[in-house]
Amino acid sequence: MNDDTPSLFEVDDASRPLADRLRPRSLADVVGQDHLLAPDAPIGRMVDAHRLVSMVLWGPPGCGKTTIARLLAEQTDLAFEPLSATFSGVADLRKVFSAAQRRREIGQGTMLFVDEIHRFNRAQQDSFLPYVEDGTVVLVGATTENPSFELNGALLSRTQVFVLKRLDDGALETLIARAEDLLGAPLPLTDEARQALVAMADGDGRYLLNMIQQVQALPAPVDSAALAAAVQKRAPLYDKGQEGHYNLISALHKAMRGSDPDAALYWLARMLDGGEDPLFIARRITRFANEDVGMADPQAVQQALAAWDVYERLGSPEGELAIAQAVVYLATAPKSIGVYRGFNKARAAAKRTGSLMPPAHILNAPTRLMKDLGYGDGYQYDPDTETGFSGANYFPDGMPRETFYQPTARGYERAIAERLAHWARLRAASPGSSEPDSPGTSSNGPAT
Repeated sequence: MNDDTPSLFEVDDASRPLADRLRPRSLADVVGQDHLLAPDAPIGRMVDAHRLVSMVLWGPPGCGKTTIARLLAEQTDLAFEPLSATFSGVADLRKVFSAAQRRREIGQGTMLFVDEIHRFNRAQQDSFLPYVEDGTVVLVGATTENPSFELNGALLSRTQVFVLKRLDDGALETLIARAEDLLGAPLPLTDEARQALVAMADGDGRYLLNMIQQVQALPAPVDSAALAAAVQKRAPLYDKGQEGHYNLISALHKAMRGSDPDAALYWLARMLDGGEDPLFIARRITRFANEDVGMADPQAVQQALAAWDVYERLGSPEGELAIAQAVVYLATAPKSIGVYRGFNKARAAAKRTGSLMPPAHILNAPTRLMKDLGYGDGYQYDPDTETGFSGANYFPDGMPRETFYQPTARGYERAIAERLAHWARLRAASPGSSEPDSPGTSSNGPAT
C-alpha cells in the first residue's frame, strides 16, 4: 500500500469520524454481506486461494464497497491504488498503469479500485481492457448503478459482477452495538427511538454511524420526536434518471396488474417521495389503462386521463391525490389484455399479407369509373338489416378470416364476448358463409 494511504489499523482517534474509526479490520468484520464474503462464498473463496479476479461491486450507498476493496487488497498482498471516476481522467489512469507495470516487474501485484466507475465514459472504460487482460492490475469497480446499463460489454465480459445488499435491521443493530462499545456508553435512546434510528438509516451503514455521532451528545432520554428534531432524515434512495426510476415504476405497474391497491399506493408514494415527476406517472398509468385493463373496463382510460388533467390543473401536492385515485381505480378494475394481444396479432398479419386490397363491396365509389369497376357493389348497410348485422366479409379477398381480439369473461368484456358469439352464429348462418369457427376458438388459441 502507498505510504500516504491511511492504515486500517491505526489507533482510534476521537477526532476522526465514527464511520472511519469503526471501519472493519478484516472481511469477517464486514456486516450484511456474508453471501459474498463468508469462507464458502465467492469472494471468500478467492481470498482463501489468494487469487482475485477483476470485479464490479454493485450496491447501494453505505453497504461497504470501498471497505471491502481495501480489505481485499490487504488480505491478498496487493498494492491498493484508489481512484474516483468523478475526479479522475485518462492521465490519472496512465499514471496508475505505469506504476502497476513497474511493480509487476518486481513481483508486486496492484489492485486498481475505481469508485463510481459508471461515471467513466466508454473510451475511459476501454482503456482498462489491456491492463486487465494481461494481469497488470486487478480491477475492482464500485457502483451504485446497474452495470448492465452503465458499463460497456467489453469491460463486463472481463469482470465478475457481485451484488452487495443494503444493510438489514440486524446488520444496522450490530453497527449500533459496535459504536456503543467504542464510545463506552449506550446511546441515550428509548427503545422506540432506537428503532426509528435504524429506520432512518434506510440500509446505509455510513449514514447510521454519522447519525450516531449526532445522537451521542443529546441529553437522555431521546424519544422518537426528539430524534426526528435533532437528526436529518435520510432522503430515500431513488435516482429518477437511473435504475431506481425503472425499478419502482415496474413495481407500481405490477402491483396494479396484480390487483393490489395497497402495494400500488405504496410504490406510488415511494416514487413521489423520491422526486419523480408526477406527469411521468400519469403517462404510465394511462398506458396501463389501455394495455392491462382495456375493454374489461372502458372507463379506466377516462379515469387515468382525468387524473392527468387534474394534476396539470392543480399541481403538487393537491393534484397527486387524483393520481392516487386513478391508481386505486386501475388496481381494482378487471384486467384484460385482449385488445393488446389482438392488436399485436393484427399487426403481424398486416405485415405478413402485404398490400392486399379491401374487398370491392366496402370501397367508396365517388366516380363512374370506380362504379363500373364494382366499387361499393353489393354493400349492405348493417343498421338497415333485420338483425342490425349483415355478416359480410370485411377482410381482403383471398385472405382467410382470423380472430385477433379474444375478450375475456371479466368485467365489461363478458358482454362483448356474448355479443361477438351471437354475431359469429349469424355470420355462420348467412348465405355463402365460410365461417369456420366462432370468436375465442380460432387457430390463435382459446379465449382467456
